[in-house]
Amino acid sequence: MVSRRSLLRGATGLAAAAPLTLAGGQAFAADGDTVPEIVAAPRGPLGPGRTVTPEVELTHLSVPAGTGLRVRTSAGWRDLAATGCPAGSDATTAPGNVLVPAAGVTAYQLTGVPTAVTELNTVNGRKQALRARPRTLTLPRADRAPWRPSYLSRAAWGADESYRYNPDGTLETPPAFFGVQTLTVHHSGEPAPIDDPIQHVRGIYYTHAVTNDWGDIGYQLLIDKYGRVFEGVYSDPDPIPVFGPELGPDGRPQMVNGAHVGGFNAGNVGVCVLGNTNLVPPTAAALRSLTIVLALLAKVTNLDPEGTTAYVNPISGARATLRTISAHRDWHDANPAAGATECCGTSLYAQLPAIRTRVARLVDLL
Repeated sequence: MVSRRSLLRGATGLAAAAPLTLAGGQAFAADGDTVPEIVAAPRGPLGPGRTVTPEVELTHLSVPAGTGLRVRTSAGWRDLAATGCPAGSDATTAPGNVLVPAAGVTAYQLTGVPTAVTELNTVNGRKQALRARPRTLTLPRADRAPWRPSYLSRAAWGADESYRYNPDGTLETPPAFFGVQTLTVHHSGEPAPIDDPIQHVRGIYYTHAVTNDWGDIGYQLLIDKYGRVFEGVYSDPDPIPVFGPELGPDGRPQMVNGAHVGGFNAGNVGVCVLGNTNLVPPTAAALRSLTIVLALLAKVTNLDPEGTTAYVNPISGARATLRTISAHRDWHDANPAAGATECCGTSLYAQLPAIRTRVARLVDLL
């Protein structure tokens, strides 16, 4: 899938990026002064078995979930399945593209049906000044939390806000706000390690907002292996992520809608742990941040972390009954229309019962 917006973005990026190189593969620092533009090359659909030479020096490939890939590096050819969280908007239950780390890949082949691919370089484009620096997470009641993780707003991780707009200047997906019914845990699920979480978040953003045409990144929050929390989908100009400017009829903050469980997003906050927990367990720092984030979200929205929710999508009426803190995969079990997935990965999924217990204890302290 290559969207009209992706084609326009790709044409602009290629024109600017022809002479650029990866500068030794180094990515920008979170507390640095600049952030590179993303260089994108939409390709295809590309037929299976064809050897493709990238048009940009790759950091990532954005391909439909489940696509078979063979990639060539200095070590030779190897198979690399396009695994990852497929996410999904409320408009459709069809999965979107996933982001595959591809630094050092000099050629690739696809298997199966002809497939559109977007080649990405997230570290090497023209530099732009960052508009903010990391700080500590601020959510309602966060001042009473025993610990607050490091937090990167969209401005701090270098989100290009133009991705949220159509070529005519209108918003692709204007922010919409709903009462919170449930919290969903994801992993990003890549088939290879994430070397630089910040540039990887920027790649997920491009894939969701531009390639998938969802207008923004799908998750409300993301957490890396260092325990840093990233602001996801844009809500409003204030420094508090996830929530909009107005309270709901129940006096509770309303969440901004995202695109992380196909068909079941409105009223559902998505928190994504970066990495593939089928391959590597989440770090202690990531688990600590996940616990505090879920506790703060549950506290301010009056959710029972160990309870069950009869979810109703206020947009479509789609229903599912499941644990109030669930994994992405649980949505398919509750309603097959959500689409099957292994997300949030074997290791993290096994820890969810203990996480719910810890979150409930922490909520009582807040």
